[in-house]
Amino acid sequence: MARIKICGLSRPCDIDFVNEAKPDYIGFVFANSRRRVTPLDAAAMRARLDSSIVPVGVFVNEDIGQIARLYGDGVIAAAQLHGDEDDVYIEKLRAVCGIQVIKAIRVKSRKDIIGALDSLADCILYDSAAGSGERFEWSLVKDTPRAFFLAGGVNESNIKEALALSPFCVDVSSGAEADGRKDREKIMRLVRLVRENDEGEME
Repeated sequence: MARIKICGLSRPCDIDFVNEAKPDYIGFVFANSRRRVTPLDAAAMRARLDSSIVPVGVFVNEDIGQIARLYGDGVIAAAQLHGDEDDVYIEKLRAVCGIQVIKAIRVKSRKDIIGALDSLADCILYDSAAGSGERFEWSLVKDTPRAFFLAGGVNESNIKEALALSPFCVDVSSGAEADGRKDREKIMRLVRLVRENDEGEME
């Protein structure tokens, strides 16, 4: 059963949208981005988030202590790493707080897919580039022998194509927006498409 993550929530109304749609994960971006949120704002939104939805913090070469604080305060339940974080960093982060780790890998060739298979992260996220909203050649992840998140340009028009690659989770950000803001109707439709795909596979 595929999961779906709506990333880049930045407004209280975004929480209302996801609480209604019920994706599996949401993302708070703490790295430099137009979707960036402060720890204080993220904490306020987290307090309103439905308990069935897993909050993920998105970071780029962040201080381990900062991630640990956000985890310890209950703001996030997982860390998505988009920088130069290696296995040593991941081991240190786990030693400090035991958080679940998702490591983002920029994909340019099949070599990038294979090179990530031995990562100590709990899960791999394949992307074109952090926050670019552009897709890479998705066929490169076909038959990947490890659970993965698929990100980069996922939207309503191609989400079925993405799901056909059997990702653990599809990660949507700009594809859930209108005029640069999260859009309730798009979020509802995206989650519905994932759930309908799961129902079709069970028949």
